[in-house]
Amino acid sequence: MNALLSLGDNLQTFWGFTGFANAEPGHIIMILVGILFIFLAIKFEFEPLLLIPIGFGILVGNIPFNEIANLKVGIYEEGSVLNILYQGVIEGWYPPLIFLGIGAMTDFSALIANPKLILIGAACQFGIFGAYIIALRSGFEPNQAGAIGIIGGADGPTAIFLSSRLAPNLMGAIAVSAYSYMALIPIIQPPFMRLLTTKKERVIRMKAPRVVSQTEKIMFPIVGLLLTAFLVPSGLPLLGMLFFGNLLKESGVTRRLAETARGPLIDIVTILLGLTVGASTQATTFLTKQSVKVFIIGALSFMIATIAGILFVKFFNLFLKKDNKINPLIGNAGVSAVPHSARISQVMGLEYDPGNYLLMHAMGPNVAGVIGSAVAAGIMLGFLG
Repeated sequence: MNALLSLGDNLQTFWGFTGFANAEPGHIIMILVGILFIFLAIKFEFEPLLLIPIGFGILVGNIPFNEIANLKVGIYEEGSVLNILYQGVIEGWYPPLIFLGIGAMTDFSALIANPKLILIGAACQFGIFGAYIIALRSGFEPNQAGAIGIIGGADGPTAIFLSSRLAPNLMGAIAVSAYSYMALIPIIQPPFMRLLTTKKERVIRMKAPRVVSQTEKIMFPIVGLLLTAFLVPSGLPLLGMLFFGNLLKESGVTRRLAETARGPLIDIVTILLGLTVGASTQATTFLTKQSVKVFIIGALSFMIATIAGILFVKFFNLFLKKDNKINPLIGNAGVSAVPHSARISQVMGLEYDPGNYLLMHAMGPNVAGVIGSAVAAGIMLGFLG
């Protein structure tokens, strides 16, 4: 009899440690969200390199466990493996390494050939400052509003970098929001591109960009770093790594380093970043009214950025000669989701004129958006940090 009672006590203790006993409705909701991310990534190929690590991370982070037992398995438990990996997010190590890889895989030729396209990238940053104002009006503190606003730059690493400095408590919501809407760009942007342009504007054919010399390509990251970092020194971790990666690519003598940066290094960091960001959405700390507000403002910031880019091109065209006009369908590409927003410009252009290839033109504002979002993050950090 005593043996049976002892066995019953052991089973009861075991049950108390299981996820079934510790599960709350929030855990189930977040697990379903994680499964949805994985489904969208596999079924519709929405940013699979981002959504699969994040989606699986959401599953990992929402396995219920007995927190009182101090098992050191949760991402917020000091000393746990997940917590150690999460330090790369909290301390801002991962984003600069991502920017190093982005720089090593980015060709700035389209921007160098047509420098005025940088203005489109600058115009799209209005999404950041528009979201900042909305966040302030929604009751967030200025530092939190700045971190939320950066979602409008459509740049996940930049959003993580800035939120780790200004609003660590909102980092999970900001990061997941930024990456989620980056993946949904093919859904978010086309309706505004159709609504805000005329049939005549959609078929504008732009001049072929001039050929950019190798010397120009080598000089660009050096000059770009000096101009942007002198203007916004607080953006140096991102801008420095972006331009360093690009110099590795364009110098022609560091091919191995460039290939490592844009290949194995960025892949490893993307895995760790996506998994830990996803795991940080632990239901007990993630499902709050503030998180819901962040997601709503994040969606608005993407819309504002897209609208600002398109309307700026339409306004800019008023001052350009007929044969120099810009197709407004590349206005959306000013957000820094490289090269996904540029591809949307290409797809939309071909829809209305099968012979109109806009991709190379759209890459100009697209890469300008990467620089612009890093500069905007530096400005926010300088004022609010």
